[in-house]
Amino acid sequence: MPYRIDLASPPWNALDVLIQLGALDVEQTGTGLAALMPDSVVVDRVVEELGGDGAVVSPATGRDDGSVWVLSLRPVRVGRFSIVPAGAASSSDDAIHLIDGPAFGTGLHPTTAMCLELLDECLDIAIPETVLDVGTGSGVLAIAALVRGVERAVGLDVDAGALEIAAENARLNQVERRLELVHGGPSGVHGRWPLVLANIVAAPLMEMAPALVRRTGHAGQLMLSGIPSAVTAEVEQIYRRLGMRLARTETRGGWSALVLQASW
Repeated sequence: MPYRIDLASPPWNALDVLIQLGALDVEQTGTGLAALMPDSVVVDRVVEELGGDGAVVSPATGRDDGSVWVLSLRPVRVGRFSIVPAGAASSSDDAIHLIDGPAFGTGLHPTTAMCLELLDECLDIAIPETVLDVGTGSGVLAIAALVRGVERAVGLDVDAGALEIAAENARLNQVERRLELVHGGPSGVHGRWPLVLANIVAAPLMEMAPALVRRTGHAGQLMLSGIPSAVTAEVEQIYRRLGMRLARTETRGGWSALVLQASW
C-alpha cells in the first residue's frame, strides 16, 4: 500500500527527485511538500535522496476503493461535468460537489469517467423521467443525471456507509428531495426504469444480469461499467442472451463500459 511522506524543509530539487522515485502524487503544504510514494520505494531511500531530516511518514488514503491514490481531491472535468470537492467554488452549471469520503465515485477512476460521459451523451438525446443507479457509491452518477434535468433518481447500494455519503452529496448538490436511496440490490426494488446505470465490477454484473434486465423498461437503456477489458465479451454475451442489444462500447485504461438497449 502506498504511504504519505511530509517534508517540512525540502531541497530545491525535491519535486524532480520525488517524481524520479515514482511519486504517485505531490502537492505543496505551506513551505513544505507532501508526496504519496509506492511501497516499493522504501522510506530510507526517500530520506537519503532528499536529506529529509524530520520527514513524517503516515498511511496513505486511497479513493475509489483504493484504486486511485491522490493526496486530496481536486476539481476534475469529465465531459460537461465539473466534479468539485465540497467547499470549493465553481462557476459551472453542471458542477457536482462531492465530500472526500471512501465511497466509490470520485470521477477520477476511468470507469466513472466513462459512465459520466456516456450518461451525458444519452441525456443529450432524451432526458428520461427517472433513472436507477445500482451500486450508487458516492451517488455521483445519480446526482449527475438529476443535475442534467432528470426529475427523479433511485440509488441502490449494499453498503450502508456509502448510502450515508450519497445522501450528504445529494444535500450538497440540493437534489436530496429527488434522490431516493435504498439499501440493497436490484432484486430489492420493483418496477422498471427507462435508464439503468450500474458501475460495479464484472462478477456482480454477471450475477445480477437477470435482475438488472428486469429493471430495464420498454426500449430502455442499461449502462454497465467497471468491466475489465479482458472479460468484456463475456459480460456482453450474458446480456445478449437475456434479450439486450449492444448499442455502444467504450474502453479506457484497461476498463470497458457498455450501453445496452432493451429489445422489447
